[in-house]
Amino acid sequence: MATKAVTDASFKSDVIEADKPVLVDFWADWCGPCKMIAPALEEISDELEGKVEIVKMDIMENPDVPGQMGVQSIPYLALFSGGKVVAHQMGAAPKNALKNWLESNL
Repeated sequence: MATKAVTDASFKSDVIEADKPVLVDFWADWCGPCKMIAPALEEISDELEGKVEIVKMDIMENPDVPGQMGVQSIPYLALFSGGKVVAHQMGAAPKNALKNWLESNL
């Protein structure tokens, strides 16, 4: 299952009201580390299908939600469960580290 894009307008329905955990990747096109972790997140999305949904939010096109959450550095990963952030991580990491972090917080 590939990652999907969410927007300020769809954030509530796609993330807050989701019936399973959702990992939000806050990113921007100009962010090199964001581009580095993107393929790993795609693979993790496939490997953990059914357990978690991974979505991407472009902070340049959608400034409202990142602003409300206080996102100041990207990549910024926030794991939501039951409409609340249950874990977060800043910066790029290798795929195995990202997957281990995510699984330990599910």
